[in-house]
Amino acid sequence: MHEVVIKIINTSGNDLPEYSTAGSAGMDIRAYLQNPVILQPLERAMIPTGIFLEIPNGYEAQMRPRSGLAHKQGITCLNSPGTIDSDYRGELKVILINLSSQEQIINHGERIAQVVISKVERALLQPVEKLEVSSRGEGGFGHTGKV
Repeated sequence: MHEVVIKIINTSGNDLPEYSTAGSAGMDIRAYLQNPVILQPLERAMIPTGIFLEIPNGYEAQMRPRSGLAHKQGITCLNSPGTIDSDYRGELKVILINLSSQEQIINHGERIAQVVISKVERALLQPVEKLEVSSRGEGGFGHTGKV
């Protein structure tokens, strides 16, 4: 397993983001709140984390929902996965939405998302007149049926 060093500033007072298990792909991110945030059904809010990262060139951080929070409370991340570019130095914030039919409360220190560090490949676009033919062609958006 390859590890990459990510410099971090944590102003939240919460524990540093960490992997919950040896096989976890994402590190849990916690809310940094002065007061609880109440999310009404279908309401969204930008939740601060107090975390600042210095991501090396060639990498990105992806902010993703936590499956337990989504399943148990109907809370998920909008703009998911949210990309944090290597040249961004601002505070990590998470856009949460309440998709349940009941209000949900987000408290300081609560695990609200997970962050995954991924290698990024840059593309060099090459203008051409034609693309190579493939067996799929232009089929998309369910063209292969339900099964």
